[in-house]
Amino acid sequence: MTRIFLAPAGAINNQLLERIAEDIKSKLHADVSVIKLNFDLEAVRSPERNQYFSTRLLAQAIPQTTHYDGKILILMDADLYVPVLTFIYGEAQLRGKHSIVSSFRLHEEFYSGEVNEDLFFERLMKEVYHELGHNFGLIHCREWDCVMHSSAGIEEVDIKGGFYCSSCSAQISKALE
Repeated sequence: MTRIFLAPAGAINNQLLERIAEDIKSKLHADVSVIKLNFDLEAVRSPERNQYFSTRLLAQAIPQTTHYDGKILILMDADLYVPVLTFIYGEAQLRGKHSIVSSFRLHEEFYSGEVNEDLFFERLMKEVYHELGHNFGLIHCREWDCVMHSSAGIEEVDIKGGFYCSSCSAQISKALE
């Protein structure tokens, strides 16, 4: 059985972690656990941007997780970036072990000032499955109703589907065997 380890970085609500774990268990039929890693968030924070460099955060996780047999998904509620982009929702090692997802820009109140927990969770799970898809070898999909469709803005996150299309599902099933 595939194992997925959720690694919170910074303040992540335990109830939210449990909800994410349950969703992954039910849809990917994976064994999901929460682990504690030590992150030096200040070392990856850009004061000019007030954001965190995701690639360096992933690099901090790598030496701490060599003994884990499975995928490592780092979750945080802080704004992420890579130098060539204004922001990112997440980053993953293609066919690799590590990925990261930020919930920071997935909150509806970031855009409208209004709280919508259902929409937030839907967006978050889309990005979780997107980054895990990369870990399992999937590249961006051309199908809009596939979670592997690329999203440059929140509108595109909202438009794309909540799970893998039939083609991507077949590839995920093979990877999970």
